[in-house]
Amino acid sequence: MPDQTPLWTPSQASIARQPIARFMAEAGRRAGCDLGEYDALHAWSVEDPGAFWDLVWDFSAVVGEKGDRRLVDGGKMPGARFFPDATLNFAENLLRRDDAGEAIVFRGEDRVERRLSWRDLNDLVSRMQQAMLAAGVGAGDRVAALLPNMPEAIAGLLAAASIGAVWSSASPDFGPRGALDRFGQIAPKLLLACDGYYYAGKTIDLTEKLAGIVPGLPDVTAVVVVSYLGTAREVAASLPRGIALDDWLAPFTAKPVAFTRLPFAHPLVILFSSGTTGVPKCIIHSAGGTLLQHLKEHQLQCGLVAGERLFYFTTCGWMMWNWLVSGLASGATLILFDGSPTHPDPAVLFDLADAERINLFGTSAKFIDAIHKSGIRPVDTHDLSSIRLIASTGSPLAPESFDFVYDAIKRDVHLASISGGTDIVSCFVLGVPTKPVYAGEIQGPGLGMAMDVYDDAGHPMPAGKGELVCTRPFPSMPLGFWNDPGEARYRAAYFERFPNIWCHGDFAEWTPHGGIVIHGRSDATLNPGGVRIGTAEIYRQVEQIPEVMEALAIGQDWDNDVRIVLFVRLRGGAKLDDRLAATIRAAIRAGASPRHVPARIVAVGDIPRTKSGKIVELAVREVVHGRPVKNQEALANPEALALFRDLPELAT
Repeated sequence: MPDQTPLWTPSQASIARQPIARFMAEAGRRAGCDLGEYDALHAWSVEDPGAFWDLVWDFSAVVGEKGDRRLVDGGKMPGARFFPDATLNFAENLLRRDDAGEAIVFRGEDRVERRLSWRDLNDLVSRMQQAMLAAGVGAGDRVAALLPNMPEAIAGLLAAASIGAVWSSASPDFGPRGALDRFGQIAPKLLLACDGYYYAGKTIDLTEKLAGIVPGLPDVTAVVVVSYLGTAREVAASLPRGIALDDWLAPFTAKPVAFTRLPFAHPLVILFSSGTTGVPKCIIHSAGGTLLQHLKEHQLQCGLVAGERLFYFTTCGWMMWNWLVSGLASGATLILFDGSPTHPDPAVLFDLADAERINLFGTSAKFIDAIHKSGIRPVDTHDLSSIRLIASTGSPLAPESFDFVYDAIKRDVHLASISGGTDIVSCFVLGVPTKPVYAGEIQGPGLGMAMDVYDDAGHPMPAGKGELVCTRPFPSMPLGFWNDPGEARYRAAYFERFPNIWCHGDFAEWTPHGGIVIHGRSDATLNPGGVRIGTAEIYRQVEQIPEVMEALAIGQDWDNDVRIVLFVRLRGGAKLDDRLAATIRAAIRAGASPRHVPARIVAVGDIPRTKSGKIVELAVREVVHGRPVKNQEALANPEALALFRDLPELAT
């Protein structure tokens, strides 16, 4: 269990400045009781969700018609309907400003820098909207995008949303098979793509890749190529139905954007599961649910206010990109970065934070660990005074990484480890700006999220490790999966384990002061001797060892049981000899338990991961057991899987 001494405690003055302080006061007035403490506010938010989400709507000044009803069939999951009489438009809520202030700052490594005012953004959305309408795109049609995290991606989403079209994006580093596994399922009418991108100082041209993708999307009426490398016209000319963005927009002049107000539950985006164990699930999210959930998380959990500068390192293939874009609804300036986060050196994102005066700095646990292992100390080399919150997600943030942030990045900062997923396009558990930060744990459940930990029999667990569940509906539950008659796959994914309860698939544990520790994915939990062990518990110990860059653990079927196998990627020059293996085992035994100690330790040259940087334990487990891994194009480095096949170390 984590240390009981807080690493950071908010001052009363900082709490008073937080939007959540005003929200608590108004919630107390509406509820007729004292809701001045987070735990009391959270309890009210899940006991009376209709009243809570009604207040979120009013507090964040949602643009639209709320209607009479707040929640219908609130006891059904799935089946509950929030704001069934409401109409709104997602893009209208994000484009409230139309002035000369900065809306977007874009950096493409050290090659490209652009700045868009709110007026520039509105004008681009207006022209893209007109071009989409002229191309026959209407409400419900799908618009797909293979784009970097650049302004045109955001404008494309907003243009599609303004007319009720459904947006779906992926990172341009997906290969043809990976892109078609996703977009091929949803039959888009329009495809936006870039001519190429930059990564780690290299220029990657997409001409050949697009030639392999476009024929597999027969319903696409136009392939619009965005210029990033400066070769959009040449790439467009090589593709059937291809046209450069500048030429596509040329007939249209900017005018006020026309917003079509649609039902709260109208589809906004289709997101995709990682697809490493089968064809990716196409998860449909609503405009109203996404907007309301993100407004709540940004303003109440992160303290975001108009004029602040919001950064999250993400690609367009990760749900955190959607989360980042929604920051516009709170009046934030978005800082976009495309490329390698460590090129030309590990400090590049901290350079960006200083140069652009970032207030909310979002990254991944793996990035923080990599910075730690690189040896740099931004606290000694950078100002970083503008940063008031650092958010981390993607995998559990180890206690040592918490310590590193406060020691080597910034001492007076709110560090928020957050966890949720593509499934809900938001978080179940995340930062609480009124509470202390403890090493190794997430501060608490999100407002309106009835999160709990259940044992295998479906009973709440005040202590101990179990399944992370949500016991009551929330607005950002998916509308369902694409092409899923009768919701069979949707219900099987989340509601089969515990009826009428959302089972998220995370292995979690409450802490004594109301925080949460995520021990990894439930489907990756290890079961030696029938005891469930979270992989994050092992990684925490192993990755402190200087010779170990990163690790991956699986359960190997062996002798009618399961044995733990630990794979380690070592620093250059390090060798997995008997001494290092003994050090690893001793660290795991002392820091976790004897049950966590692996039966086999194997050094590998690389560890496979998804495009968003998550290691893929299940895919490695399949390879070790001689089973095929489907959809390897979902991986950033699929060639790494071969390193785990037919290993002699695992034959005995």
